Amino acid sequence: MNVKPMLAGCVVVLALAGAVGSAHAGNQKEEALADSVRLALSNAIKDATPPQPSFRTDTERQRYQGWLAQVSSRLKRKLPDEQTRNEFLTTVWYEARRAGLEPGMVLGLIQVESAYRKYAVSMVGARGYMQVMPFWTNVIGDRNRSALFNMQTNLRYGCAILRMYIDMEAGNLYLALGRYNGSRGKPEYPNAVLSAWNNWKEPGVKSDIRTRTLP
Repeated sequence: MNVKPMLAGCVVVLALAGAVGSAHAGNQKEEALADSVRLALSNAIKDATPPQPSFRTDTERQRYQGWLAQVSSRLKRKLPDEQTRNEFLTTVWYEARRAGLEPGMVLGLIQVESAYRKYAVSMVGARGYMQVMPFWTNVIGDRNRSALFNMQTNLRYGCAILRMYIDMEAGNLYLALGRYNGSRGKPEYPNAVLSAWNNWKEPGVKSDIRTRTLP
């Protein structure tokens, strides 16, 4: 199931302006969402299907395998256990693609947000790899905040929320990343993610954070 079509075109009513937060810590702001958006997000995070990448062509499979081998080698210092590292990367790839995001960009965001620490908690209470704020479990989940330390749950929440922000900003990734961080309009956080993204992007992918509209 692809979360992008479920979120694209939904009307979002904002209750808060994007307030400035820490440049490198997740601090999404709770917003009043249209019922259609809330339902789409809720449905997006409910499906607990294990990440099983699928490919339409052998070329796609080979591209994925090449990317996996490359980034796994680079991430070895941060995640030394091979099984854990491969499960993490497979899940990142699956959840990113499911939400219509570029996996390398998600890895860059995780690098900035948590430095690949599964149990990271920010000063404002954001949790896990993608530093998801606990209030999201009340808004679109089952109120189980501890689940945000589950790898797939955290990545699914983070990717679905970022996809929503990209749709809210009409594809402007610069503003969407700022909103994800609670610092919309400020350059520090988007530029940090861009810098990190350049370390992880798939071959041939352009990472112009100010103009790129993700697929």
